[in-house]
Amino acid sequence: MSAGVARGNATTRLGRIWQDWRFHLGALIVVVPVAFFPSFFNLAMMGSGKAGLGAREPSVVEVGPFPLRIAEFNTDAPIAQGVAGDRKVFGVALCTGCEDRIRAVYLRVGKPRSVRAAGAMFSGAPARLMGDVQIPGSAKLDDGLWLTVEEWDGSVHMGGISFETASPATAKWLARKEGGQK
Repeated sequence: MSAGVARGNATTRLGRIWQDWRFHLGALIVVVPVAFFPSFFNLAMMGSGKAGLGAREPSVVEVGPFPLRIAEFNTDAPIAQGVAGDRKVFGVALCTGCEDRIRAVYLRVGKPRSVRAAGAMFSGAPARLMGDVQIPGSAKLDDGLWLTVEEWDGSVHMGGISFETASPATAKWLARKEGGQK
């Protein structure tokens, strides 16, 4: 008997291959999840706000007394979602110390006429709220993105930011779309 690991007593060729390679498959089962650790931890850090809000440096928007930071989640143009239309994901971070005053944050393309038309509501931790906004088919480059902040006392504040500042990819997409409609 040899001093190595017992290799089993498979009699078929497939059985011998299985006995020879099961160690390597077991090692692969351990190594593959380890390979995904960096992206997992990056997403976890983004969730806590420590790795930024999205793919780009956030822009600051003054919404009433609150300086909010907004960034697009990825640098792609809006994605067609079928019946839901073209959509884009943004992240917002609340200012330090204002987390207790803000009840909700909304985002929409174009200035809203009232709070009821404030747009998509952000959700998540105050360090990184996420919102999925619809880019309407009638949107123009001049409309910009509008943030609406509702405080717990009922007061409402609005602030706008241009597409070029918040999302250059969306600005290019809208410019190309407007150029094609003429």
